Amino acid sequence: MSRVCELTGKGPMSGNTVSHANNKTRRRFLPNLNQVTLISDALGRSFSLRISAAALRTVDHRGGLDAFLAKAKDEELSAEALKIKKELAKAQATA
Repeated sequence: MSRVCELTGKGPMSGNTVSHANNKTRRRFLPNLNQVTLISDALGRSFSLRISAAALRTVDHRGGLDAFLAKAKDEELSAEALKIKKELAKAQATA
């Protein structure tokens, strides 16, 4: 399972651990990923996604999963999130 947020594409970064003696050792900064179930109002279903804590706050700020996916860029989304976005667009076109 990859350590990448399914909604924002945020992944691991690399940097240095700097000791008190100023020794530098390479390390990885991992994103704060959580397994979350989000509900789509338009589709009337829930989706289980592995997203970062920052992405969860952004979803809440924008007004839910539907609003977030409407504004999200396709390049950042995972295959599963892109599938949900296309289902949403199809449901809104018929409504």
